[in-house]
Amino acid sequence: MRAMIITVSDRCFQGEMEDRSGPALETFLSERGWLCSRTLVPDEEDAIARAINEAASSGEYELILTTGGTGVSPRDVTPEATKPLLDKELPGIAEAIRMKSLEKTVNAMLSRGVAGMIGSCTVVNLPGSCRGAVESASVFIDCIGHASAIAKGVKADG
Repeated sequence: MRAMIITVSDRCFQGEMEDRSGPALETFLSERGWLCSRTLVPDEEDAIARAINEAASSGEYELILTTGGTGVSPRDVTPEATKPLLDKELPGIAEAIRMKSLEKTVNAMLSRGVAGMIGSCTVVNLPGSCRGAVESASVFIDCIGHASAIAKGVKADG
């Protein structure tokens, strides 16, 4: 299984800050047998959408994770960039992430991340913090193989 990790951050993109959530997600996925690629984009809808679309249309990935840009600041536009690209939404993933995060902080209610499918590729918006991104990914990672198989029309065990 292959994943593309897209870090959405103006400061990381400009080299003012080190990307920590992308590498943390890569470690988390690699420990579970995933092959990962990573990229950085600024908090701009066009750049985010382009990165997601390029990864999805390449046919190389079963999973695309974005990290960052899911909050309520004026520059947080990851959900707006993602949602129009989705063939099917998977609200259960985003809801499960928020429910799990609410166990740790009431601010989880402010997360606007979305999840869905582009073809047979699952796309999920994650928080930008290392811990938030990895904890969120742990909520759904075990169902991605099943989602990919079903989306490809392969009969999969429940």
